[in-house]
Amino acid sequence: MRHDATDAEHLMWQILRAQRFMNLKFRRQHVIEPYIVDFYCHELSLVVELDGGQHNTDVGVACDNGRTQFLEALGLKVIRYWNDDVLNRSEVV
Repeated sequence: MRHDATDAEHLMWQILRAQRFMNLKFRRQHVIEPYIVDFYCHELSLVVELDGGQHNTDVGVACDNGRTQFLEALGLKVIRYWNDDVLNRSEVV
């Protein structure tokens, strides 16, 4: 893993792991060079990213936009959720 998982990442992994979510297989901390994405589902070509407060800065937004454009150019769909939404409103995630 690239870092210690956040509480939001732990909760999201509990939701996604072991094919509990729509019977799909997700991987966490999956390498898509040059990035490591939070969660990846090969069957759907889907990347799920969880964002904390550092992503709500001008630099964070610019980095995330570049990352999303790169991943979408590979044919992947990128979905982003705020950590707070995962932790406090997981029913909408």
